Amino acid sequence: MTVISTEKNPEALSLTLVAEFDAGAERVWQLFEDPRQLERWWGPPTYPATFYKHEFVPGGQASYYMTGPDGDKSHGWWEFTSINAPRQLEFDDGFADSDGNPTGEYGISHATVTLETVGERTRMTILSIFESEEQLEQLVQMGMEEGMKQAVGQIDSILAEHASA
Repeated sequence: MTVISTEKNPEALSLTLVAEFDAGAERVWQLFEDPRQLERWWGPPTYPATFYKHEFVPGGQASYYMTGPDGDKSHGWWEFTSINAPRQLEFDDGFADSDGNPTGEYGISHATVTLETVGERTRMTILSIFESEEQLEQLVQMGMEEGMKQAVGQIDSILAEHASA
């Protein structure tokens, strides 16, 4: 498993996931830049994502849904606030209706993804900041922390495919 740690910090209203991969930062960056690669790992294995909008520029938006084992769909949106390829990406994140419009349900979180070179590996840190401790606790209880671990745990196999290609 590539995930090194997760840390929930109610005082800082944050959830941090750290993972390392046997690939360069440029290659790991592609996992966010390319929506077809992103949807192969964003969401746990039982809730795969489909990105139907992916404007990968500051101010751009992404719309997606995750499909559960029973066919139920959970919709989400991102708004990219900062892109510094291939080192850092920031976006606001929230739940959406079936047309991709933000619902405001469960509030908005802000994610900062940082990629740094550690020897011949790349360390990815995903820092999610929440509006309140209640929002953080509610999303963790809904499975966000475990879901992130499972989702990121799928990245190694994607990177391995391209390494041998």
